[in-house]
Amino acid sequence: MRAPERLLLALCLAACGSADDSGGTTAAECNIPAKLDLPRTASLPDATPDAPAAAYVLAMSWSPEFCRFRKDADAHEGQCADNDFDFILHGLWVDSAAGASPRACTVAPPVGEALVRQHYCMMPSAQLMQHQWAAHGTCAFSSAEAYFGAAKSLWDGVKRPDLRQLRGETLTAGMVRAAFVKANIGLPSEAIAVTLNNRGWLTEVRLCMDLDYNYAACRAPGAANGARVLIWRGG
Repeated sequence: MRAPERLLLALCLAACGSADDSGGTTAAECNIPAKLDLPRTASLPDATPDAPAAAYVLAMSWSPEFCRFRKDADAHEGQCADNDFDFILHGLWVDSAAGASPRACTVAPPVGEALVRQHYCMMPSAQLMQHQWAAHGTCAFSSAEAYFGAAKSLWDGVKRPDLRQLRGETLTAGMVRAAFVKANIGLPSEAIAVTLNNRGWLTEVRLCMDLDYNYAACRAPGAANGARVLIWRGG
């Protein structure tokens, strides 16, 4: 974290902190492939001037929906065939205060095998790791190790409710937010963005924070509380 490799992890754990056990959390067995499709070349920065970093977004992808039509895709075998995840980490994103977010700020050396194996059960794709490190991590962190270390601390500090058990005649984005609020002490609903695809199925839940990792209102909140949500549970 450029100037922020400064105790931000401690602040993060204090802010994202302890959670109420009554909310429940998902935990899945994780199988790491013996052979990984590792990136071999560095990712180059883009030529677009970047706005200053003003916030972070922890983007968590609902894996059952992602894998729904990708079970036979070789590129997603680790996530969709070898494992049965609930949420996986899409990325830790750096956001700006207005306009486009910072992106691809510096050269991103390829992530190594040891780092991929260390974080595979959080983000089950070496290519996705490289993309997230290049696109987002380079805008606030000095190394891939620092980027994924911060992401892992945030990931471990969040209790992710088992949305497969969320039932009702009509589910809404507000109900998804309420499940996260119940599971995590100090998490306000306005810091939770719920994203749906164009057919109304849940794709992601994103937690928004300031640069000190305190929860903050999302600049892009996603679906309104009353919006109907469909949740694919697998199968």
